[in-house]
Amino acid sequence: MYVTSVFSIKGGVGKTATAVNLAALASFSGVKTLLIDLDPQGSASFYLRVKPKIKTTVRKLIKGKTPVESHIKATDYVHLDILPSTRAYREIESELAQMKRPGDRIREMLQPLESIYQWVFIDCPPGLTLLAESIFRASKLILVPVVPTSLSVRTYTDLMEHFTENPLASGTNISGFFSMADRRKSMHRDILNDWDFQKDPFCKTIIPYLSDTEKMGIYRKPVVAWKPGSESSESFTRLWDEIKMKLT
Repeated sequence: MYVTSVFSIKGGVGKTATAVNLAALASFSGVKTLLIDLDPQGSASFYLRVKPKIKTTVRKLIKGKTPVESHIKATDYVHLDILPSTRAYREIESELAQMKRPGDRIREMLQPLESIYQWVFIDCPPGLTLLAESIFRASKLILVPVVPTSLSVRTYTDLMEHFTENPLASGTNISGFFSMADRRKSMHRDILNDWDFQKDPFCKTIIPYLSDTEKMGIYRKPVVAWKPGSESSESFTRLWDEIKMKLT
C-alpha cells in the first residue's frame, strides 16, 4: 500500500485539487484506491459528492476501537473510495494530545487497509501539528504544493528545514511541486525560470492556474474526469506519472 499525503503548512495552494485528481487517476488504472479527507473543511468530500456518516467518536476511530473500514464510502468512480471528512475531525488534535504515541495513530489506523488498497491519498489539513506528524509517519511520500511566490517558497523552505531538524522515517520521501502557476505574473515567471529542479527533491511537472481546475467546485468532479485532455487534466496526469516513478 502506497500512502501519499498532500500537505502544506498554509492553505490556498491547490492541495485538495491535487489530492482529488491524483486519487482519481490512480483509480482509473483499475486498482483499488482510497482518498482520505482529513481536512475538516471537507472540500475533497464535496468534490466527490460524498457526505460523511461518522457514528462514532473521533477518539475511537484513531485508537482503532471502531474499524476504519466501516466509515469508508464508495464514490461515483468504480475503484475509488473515500473516507470523508466530518466537522468532528476538528477534535483530532486535542484527542491526539491526550494519547500515548500520537505519532503512530494514523499509521495504525490504516494498517487494516493494506490488503484492500494499493494507493492511498491523504488530503491533509494545513499546519505543522501533532496530526501532521502522525500523517508523515504513515506516508511513503509527502507531496508539497508550492505556489511560485516568495512567501510560498519561503514556507516550503521552512518546511524542509523542519525535516532537516526532525528527519522523516526511513522509507518516507518528500517532494515539492509548483502549483497554481501563472506565467503571466512576473513573480511566478521569474521563480519558475530561476528554480533549480535538481537541487531539491522537486517534481518537474508544473500545475498551471486554470479555470478548469476551479470549476471542479461547480461540476463536483475531478478535472481529469469531467475534462480529460485539457491542459489542466494533462498536467495532473504528468504529475501522477512522476509520483508513480518515485513510489514504485
